[in-house]
Amino acid sequence: MADNVASLFRGTAAHSPSMAALARESDGVGPIDFCIPCNPYFPTPGMFDELAGRLREIITYYPSSADTITAELCALLQLPPSCVAMGNGSTELITWIDHLLVRESLAIPVPTFGRWTDQPMETGKRVDMFPLMESNGFALDPAQYIEFIRARGTRVAVICNPNNPDGGFLSRRAVVNFMDQLQDLDLIVIDESFLEFADAESDPSVVEEAVLRPNVIVLRSLGKNFGLHGIRFGYLVANPALAGKIRSMLPKWNLNSFAETVVFMLKEHGAEYMESLHLVRRDRLDMARQLSALPGLTVYPSQGNFLFVRLPVGAEGTVVRDRLLSEHRILVRECGNKIGSSSRFLRLVVRPETDVRRLVSGMEQVLYGSRRGAAVPELGTGTSYSSGTAAVDRLISETNGVGMPLAAQAAAMPSLPPAQTWPGPAPAQAPTGMPGLVPAPAPAAAMMPQQQPAARMPAPAPPQQQPMPAVAQMPGVAQMPGVAQMQPAPQMQPAAQMMPQAPPMSAVAQMAQMAQTAQAQAQRQQAPIPAVAQAPSPAAQAQARSMQPPPQAPAMPAMAPAPAAGLGQTGMPGLRNRGLTAAQVRGRTEPEPAPQPTGWPAAGAMYNQVG
Repeated sequence: MADNVASLFRGTAAHSPSMAALARESDGVGPIDFCIPCNPYFPTPGMFDELAGRLREIITYYPSSADTITAELCALLQLPPSCVAMGNGSTELITWIDHLLVRESLAIPVPTFGRWTDQPMETGKRVDMFPLMESNGFALDPAQYIEFIRARGTRVAVICNPNNPDGGFLSRRAVVNFMDQLQDLDLIVIDESFLEFADAESDPSVVEEAVLRPNVIVLRSLGKNFGLHGIRFGYLVANPALAGKIRSMLPKWNLNSFAETVVFMLKEHGAEYMESLHLVRRDRLDMARQLSALPGLTVYPSQGNFLFVRLPVGAEGTVVRDRLLSEHRILVRECGNKIGSSSRFLRLVVRPETDVRRLVSGMEQVLYGSRRGAAVPELGTGTSYSSGTAAVDRLISETNGVGMPLAAQAAAMPSLPPAQTWPGPAPAQAPTGMPGLVPAPAPAAAMMPQQQPAARMPAPAPPQQQPMPAVAQMPGVAQMPGVAQMQPAPQMQPAAQMMPQAPPMSAVAQMAQMAQTAQAQAQRQQAPIPAVAQAPSPAAQAQARSMQPPPQAPAMPAMAPAPAAGLGQTGMPGLRNRGLTAAQVRGRTEPEPAPQPTGWPAAGAMYNQVG
């Protein structure tokens, strides 16, 4: 059974297999779902009971027309119906946007939702992929994105806010400025499918701007925030001309009876809906804290209802995914088949605390075995494929139009730290042969030109020594740290072979020479030699410390457990000011207080009545 379930992932392109397919291969019982990003707290049990009681009526009869259902939704959200088009899921709307409004090219930051890259390529459009850099915590810089769009001559630009899979967020002011800078484009799409879960600011949506601009569409999903992916309904907001153009192409009955029933139920459940968003935001903070405690796991800041995590060095995402599913019945989203990502990344949907404890326990066993905190082992060789590798290579080489390959785009961006490359991390000083790793840099000796014989090169000058007591007079000299380095030892031989060898000198002669040098320097400076029995003064200790070379920076700073997104850090060093959580924005250190909603909110302010 485990092999059958794992094989389902090999047949998918940019998405995961459906829960129905997984259930059919698992004796009819699906796993705990950390893969599908829906709201676990909505609809309420009472709403599900009402839907179940009306099941015969719902599936027997035709629904009302799309105009009737759209009018009800617009009354709920306080939007003009002429500015709204409802679709059978956001993917239907993306399809029509591509067919009707994208003429030649589309720009999109990657990694992102797969339909924004796949759909235009399927119709022969050029897709200009702007890489989100791991060294920058996958944060989108709008100014650099605009420069990229201008350089490529792209006519349509897309921003997903928050972005899927990393949860990156742009403020409303930044998005409006982005639209101002690109007023001449054919179209700008702001995909707000996950914006209901954001709490970084009180009113982040740009729907009010969209209805006033001739080239802006805001896309919304209802399945994600309502926890009803299977119903397939979403909507877009734009000026009447754009919205009407899309609406005129949609079938009259493109929305099903389940969608109609839910839309007409919503006006009675506004309070429960707002409470569900608050619970997801609370769980996101708690889940980030728990995952950040796993050694070597990096958790990136998110404003969606999911967390983007990087696995420790040595862990292959496909193996982690398959073992979590087969051994612990936990389904996670491995992101190796997302352009701009790799198999070292997982997207984990926010779930209640009981489920998160089971996830953390399962990941501990898969990643570290029975010893918590141990080095991550090689996770096995049973998986002979690398999810997404072939797909990424094909899409970059064949479907990015005449534009620069992603590697060239990355090279045009600000330079990365030495240990970082794109699209995936390049761990340094890690053993080769482990799945998903880039080979470690070659030793310094292998990169140096071959040394000439010692007779042809002058011997290097001895290093300058600091004033010190006469070594021969110091008691217990053999036990002092650092003296062993002055004596020839077998382990020093390889380093000596890489440099011209000086004439051999005995340990006694070396210590005598060092003592004479120290005494001569002290006499020239007319400074007394400190007494042998006395410990060095604090000033001498400080001076000695100041002369020591600075410590080398670790090759993989992100290997340390990353603080949670709600603790003021992004999981990547030096990115403390990106992806602020509600607690940081509002000066809180605890989860937000419970909301007190007063009915269903309007579209422009439906997301953040809390706080």
